[in-house]
Amino acid sequence: MTSCKKIAVLGAGKMGLGITQLFASKGHPVKVIYVFDDKKRGNALDILKDNLNTLYENGVIQQEQIQETLDRITFTESLEEAADFADIIFECIVEDLQVKQHYFEQLDRLCPASTVLASNTSAISITEIAENAEHKERIIGTHYWNPAYLIPLVEVIRTKYVSEETVSATYELLAEVGKKPVIVKKDVPGFLANRMQHALFREALSIVEQGIAEPKDVDDAIKYGFGMRLGISAPMEVMDMGGLDLTYSIHNYLFPHLEDSHQPLAYLTERMEKGELGFKTGKGLQEWPPEKIAQTQKNLTEGLIKVAKALDRL
Repeated sequence: MTSCKKIAVLGAGKMGLGITQLFASKGHPVKVIYVFDDKKRGNALDILKDNLNTLYENGVIQQEQIQETLDRITFTESLEEAADFADIIFECIVEDLQVKQHYFEQLDRLCPASTVLASNTSAISITEIAENAEHKERIIGTHYWNPAYLIPLVEVIRTKYVSEETVSATYELLAEVGKKPVIVKKDVPGFLANRMQHALFREALSIVEQGIAEPKDVDDAIKYGFGMRLGISAPMEVMDMGGLDLTYSIHNYLFPHLEDSHQPLAYLTERMEKGELGFKTGKGLQEWPPEKIAQTQKNLTEGLIKVAKALDRL
């Protein structure tokens, strides 16, 4: 792939706009394809402006870069227009297999053979998403992490059909715009990072369910403990540093006591059944009044900027 590609993004939700902002800020023309109720959920340009202003206020970009980035972004409701325009299309729509299959089948029919079609799904098999398309070799998974313009990681997921050319082209494009792509060699549930993240979530919920600690203390144990280290030294390195014999001894003693449920825990389902869903209802595992929600979201964005700047990952 050359340094400048035409990018289309299917879907104008949080992830779609984050990917749009990422590529537009790196000099690529981007066309956003509105689907479903995208226009009703919020003004896409206002959301992009707010994101860019936050980066400016935190010293990440210059003020003139805000308008330069926005000028590279256009919008359409036409798949045909996007197909004629794009070198690569990133899909960021509802997590529904049949809906995704429908759109990929259409895009596969409309796009030139050279166009790469990528899905940002965090849960659904990329191989299954590609099932109804004729040119399955150009369909690949690219799982970004929210916010897509701040978190470097993108999981590049192979399917049993994907070509080496598609994998290489996608990987190179992501690396060129400053992302940290990792290759997921097998299209398995949860891909790579979500398998690890939700194993942690399961144990965290189990600790609270068993009365070992309160939700806030569980979070603080991670934020102020090993969580600080993870961005610098992650599990494989940590195990080698300490010695695999030490790791073995700990695992041999500890594993029988860890949560190994194959179903969502009762502590989670009971709250869901009560309508306690977290931010969206004001209560979940903790209480969330509106002002606390706003402050938490602000802290997340600004905290990620600080961490990314400190680690030279922005």
